Amino acid sequence: MSLIEYYPGHTFIHRLDPRVKILALLLTTTAIFISENFLVIGVICLTVFTLWLAARLPVRVLGRYFKLLLGLFTFVIIMQGLFLGGPTALVKPVIPAAVPLIGGLGRLSLEGVVFGILLSLRLIVLVALMPLVTMTTPIHLFALGLVRLGLPYRIAYTATTAINLIPTLEKEAAAIIAAQKMRGFTVFERGNFGQKLRAYPTLVVPLIIGAMRKAQLMGVAMDARAFGYSTRRTYVEDIKMTAGDRLVLAGVIGYNLAILVANFVL
Repeated sequence: MSLIEYYPGHTFIHRLDPRVKILALLLTTTAIFISENFLVIGVICLTVFTLWLAARLPVRVLGRYFKLLLGLFTFVIIMQGLFLGGPTALVKPVIPAAVPLIGGLGRLSLEGVVFGILLSLRLIVLVALMPLVTMTTPIHLFALGLVRLGLPYRIAYTATTAINLIPTLEKEAAAIIAAQKMRGFTVFERGNFGQKLRAYPTLVVPLIIGAMRKAQLMGVAMDARAFGYSTRRTYVEDIKMTAGDRLVLAGVIGYNLAILVANFVL
């Protein structure tokens, strides 16, 4: 299952107005990037994973994506440790400082490693936060929520269509890899990193061609339905914010304000 695909359910998060979830996503994302305290980031992480359990979303899917991102987290931490700099050295420079131009390279600083861990925690929260909206909101209600928040329908339609195509492209990629395995091409399953990197064009080229065909067919279908002819739109299903939605929105605003205050105080 993709982290974008809608996961049916009857929890209170599924029943929330899409506008509340979109605003909560924007506010919490802002709070994450402003926060620079590990305790504050930890509280946000705990809150997000608690909401995952409350929404009854499959945690194993999230764990699989974190496993794929483990290499990225390691790369971010090492790069920040090497290039951010700081007074405390965890690893002394590999190249002596006396060497012209490149002297002092290879020094791993504690401050850089700590900042790299902070960036990785932010990324973990973002990866877990976005599906709380996309996996609990049908795509047509998500688009309607964006429109009700003032976004032009063309932009909302483009954004939600791109989101909706991600699971389709993932399934097509899996189908292409399965077809290659049937023909004895097992690099993606058994090859090393270099072999997989060289083999990626065999996956990317048919995937891009298929995506272009889908885009062309979608454009023809939109023209056949006179998309954009009328500036005034009607909707089969409308959304209405209830008192419970307003209460949750007030709680989200208060939570993020408390996070920002705690960040500056601590």
